[in-house]
Amino acid sequence: MKVNSPLEAYKFLPGTNCGRCGEDTCMAFASHLIDRSHKATDCLPMVEEDKFANKLKELEALLAPEIREVVIGVGEKAVKIGGDDVLFRHKLTFFNKTAYAYDVTDTMDEKELLERVNTIQNFKKFYVGDFLTLDMIAVRCVSGNPETFTAAVKKVMQATDLPMVLCSFDPAVLKASLEVAAEKKPLLYAATKDNWQEVAKLAKDYEVPVTLFAPNDLDMLKSLAKTFSEMSINNLVLDPGTFPTGRDLKTTFENFLKIRRAGIEGDRDIACPIMAVPLTAWMAYDDEISASYWETVLASVFTVKYGDIMIMHSIQPHALLPQLHIRDTIYTDPRKPVTVDPGIMEIGSPTADSPVIITTNFALTYYTVESDVSSNKVDCYIVVVDTDGIGVEAAVAGGQLTAAKIKKTLDDAGFDLKEKTTFNTVILPGLAARLQGDVEDQLGSKVLIGPTDSGRIPGWLETNWPPENK
Repeated sequence: MKVNSPLEAYKFLPGTNCGRCGEDTCMAFASHLIDRSHKATDCLPMVEEDKFANKLKELEALLAPEIREVVIGVGEKAVKIGGDDVLFRHKLTFFNKTAYAYDVTDTMDEKELLERVNTIQNFKKFYVGDFLTLDMIAVRCVSGNPETFTAAVKKVMQATDLPMVLCSFDPAVLKASLEVAAEKKPLLYAATKDNWQEVAKLAKDYEVPVTLFAPNDLDMLKSLAKTFSEMSINNLVLDPGTFPTGRDLKTTFENFLKIRRAGIEGDRDIACPIMAVPLTAWMAYDDEISASYWETVLASVFTVKYGDIMIMHSIQPHALLPQLHIRDTIYTDPRKPVTVDPGIMEIGSPTADSPVIITTNFALTYYTVESDVSSNKVDCYIVVVDTDGIGVEAAVAGGQLTAAKIKKTLDDAGFDLKEKTTFNTVILPGLAARLQGDVEDQLGSKVLIGPTDSGRIPGWLETNWPPENK
């Protein structure tokens, strides 16, 4: 990104603070251009007034990501890949999560295929306030028959709205499937040095994204990318080959680094999303346990460096969870703590006799506390204080968790301790014990100091609640 700060973007804006974009000031709008929550065209004066036309065009060019963004699929389930500006996430962030596509083959019987598709599309794991899910279906042509492959693609389309990758090196197979699936904007896999002319024609005629495949041949990969771009086919994904073992794995890793570094540093020919295929582990290992393990290892490695989309096979939880967790970690904006909304949360069925527990709105803190009390069937209220997403100990030290903020949270929620609770008492985390006197003064309530570890709350309550029994 050639413009990488709000101040730099602000220089191109009208500076009138008209508010038509939905923000109070042009500077606020500029900050949202940088985090991509707004587009330059959301500034209506720049769109409507001719005097801003050149500035708008220049700003859009300067805001364009270094790595092309490619959209696969349509509607709410469409997947965006690429679109990054940096090699290291701490410099800015990585914007579009690695897309995980899990395979089905056209030789599966209908029952097996549909069961697998449903497992893929219905998988979800709740994690730190959100659900981790899978993204795509890769339909692989094993039969070599266009009609058989097309029939499988139709069944997948009827069963799910997830985007698809259509996998075959035979242009005739790809063409037959596109005749029924083109409107879903699937990703073609793949164009090679042998079939590129036919596949390029398909990509252009049907206006779908396409993967270029040149295993361990970066010169050929760049040549293919340049040729397709000159044909005005720009929705490109690059696959340099994924070799799962030994020295070839080291070479694969180095190829990913070379492609991404060159793209970020301005080589427009290969500034495209990169595909990894951890599924190749199943070709290298005979037993299912080893294949699944090494597929997960490859997926984790290339999620970090720099796989934008992957094709995989194992859909067992032991394989999926490590991949999904590391992806969630890598694609969480390192500049912004993960937060939950402040307020009063009811856990179970609390009554006036139930404990009132204070915590912060750092998502990991909140969901740890919530899990520890709900799993032990503790009916209670949790007062979630806005600490800018900072955990308890740091928030106390930094002044983000204060007696005044606790009072404000209760007041904003209309939660009067004297009226709504029997004991007019709150429980502070052990790491916030130094706030006890201030909280008692601010609230006019009794304050108990709970354990430092929320996992000990249920046991602590057995001997310390209700407070009149203490």
